[in-house]
Amino acid sequence: MSSDSPDLFPKKYYIGIDVGTGSARAGISDCKGRLLAKAQHETKHWTPEPDFVQQSSTDIWQAVCASVREVLTKAGIDSADVEGLGFDATCSLVVLDAEDRPVSVSPNGEADQNIIMWMDHRATTEAEEINTQGHEVLRYVGGRISPEMQTPKILWLKRHLPEAYEKAANFFDLPDYLTFRATDDRSRSLCSTVCKMTYLGHEAADQEDTVGRWDTSYFEQIGLEDFVTDDFVRLGQRVRPVSEALGNGLTEEAATDLGLKSGTAVSVSLIDAHAGGVGMLGLSLNDEEKVDFDKRIALIGGTSSCHMAVSSKARFIDGIWGPYYSAMVPNLWLSEGGQSAVGSLIDHLIFGHKASTKMRAAAKAEGLSPYAWLNQRVTHLTEGMNLPAELAKDLHVDPDFHGNRSPRADASLKGTILGMGMSATVDDLVKLYLATVDALAYGTRQIIECMNTQGYQIETIIMCGGHIKNELFLQEHADVTSCRIVIPSEPESVLLGSAMLGAVAAGKYPDIPAAMAAMSQPGKIINPNTQAKDFHDRKYEAFHKMHELQIELRN
Repeated sequence: MSSDSPDLFPKKYYIGIDVGTGSARAGISDCKGRLLAKAQHETKHWTPEPDFVQQSSTDIWQAVCASVREVLTKAGIDSADVEGLGFDATCSLVVLDAEDRPVSVSPNGEADQNIIMWMDHRATTEAEEINTQGHEVLRYVGGRISPEMQTPKILWLKRHLPEAYEKAANFFDLPDYLTFRATDDRSRSLCSTVCKMTYLGHEAADQEDTVGRWDTSYFEQIGLEDFVTDDFVRLGQRVRPVSEALGNGLTEEAATDLGLKSGTAVSVSLIDAHAGGVGMLGLSLNDEEKVDFDKRIALIGGTSSCHMAVSSKARFIDGIWGPYYSAMVPNLWLSEGGQSAVGSLIDHLIFGHKASTKMRAAAKAEGLSPYAWLNQRVTHLTEGMNLPAELAKDLHVDPDFHGNRSPRADASLKGTILGMGMSATVDDLVKLYLATVDALAYGTRQIIECMNTQGYQIETIIMCGGHIKNELFLQEHADVTSCRIVIPSEPESVLLGSAMLGAVAAGKYPDIPAAMAAMSQPGKIINPNTQAKDFHDRKYEAFHKMHELQIELRN
């Protein structure tokens, strides 16, 4: 009998917990990265004013617990066989008082609404002020801080909700809040603090039992000097590397909530997109002797998108967040691009179109999702054409409807559609859908080109998220960028990345690179159509001209 026989050694499993924009999910994986089951429960959000988006940490924790309990039942796994778990979540700001109770961040004072979501842009003015001051620390966020990051949001609270600010005893990034709720350990993740709070992870620690340091002069310059005075107790005095085991594992209370055993290993957390990067960036491809990180990028798509690349060298790229040291893969520098609205933009344009009702009815009649029906209609309308993209050759979309995360790094930008007429048929909607998908692909191309100017040589995009079910989205991204698209064999790469954290925290693998190599494999590959290059080069030029025109008219 072999040493790997399941009769000799009982199987052990690892749970990944992912909190996205609209739901909490849990997935159970084995040590080879095979997903046994997953479960999902929706979370609430509130929009009391334009550009304000809020959540409740109580509601999110309840959704997390429901998802974990359900996935255990679905998988038929005993809680005793779960060795470790990892958390990831959006980079949203959670505010608690000295008793660890929610502090409202709402202008309406709603008690449980204590989270400013990542997509909330209330702090745009504060972000612009910080950028004007030009502190050296901004070099490590692509040269400009975003209103999606935490220090502008905290500064907004201090100015606009001073009573809430005074009550606030703890500011957590959502992933760190979840590990605190699970373990009662207040340690912060090197991922969230470096990426969203301007923490200097690459510098020598200024106190024991932590890695990196806070830059006191930055907080003093921007008007948050009280954090320096209290020695950063509210932001986190102990910052730990990703995948390290926290405290004594799950507390009895958290274990009861989740339906797991107390003491189960819990890892230091990741931001959701970064978990996706861990879940797929290290997979081996047949034509490579070894993984060459300079030639690949992870694209984690959903409501928004993130483009993650890592390097052994710090690469300073205007408009690209980072470089962030050890924020995703240990000892490597992370460059992070992204688009503020992707799935949300497509939904906004197609479901807001006059012909949307007819399109939905047609899709329902054929038993298809709206996207499957749209893709089928594109295929029908483009029969005989050299390229499907030619269907929308005279329709141009600037996709910055929710600002531009990178590389333009301007949250004030707006979207534009050029080439629309008075007609509003279902086929006009189909053309707008295609033009929007291509516009998003042009945004990805621009991000990759900016990265390549500073030493990357990206030729492979490894993609996860809801868009991998959309064949048109995948092929257009391959054609526009001239990169091959790789879909991992386990498409739930975010859940897998968090499960990898749990495996490392439990001691199954010595570190993240070992878990990445063992638990992720490639699946489908989409190659670019080389005949599409000339057409997309010309459309890409129009993409840039539309932005230039917006700036010219605004000025």
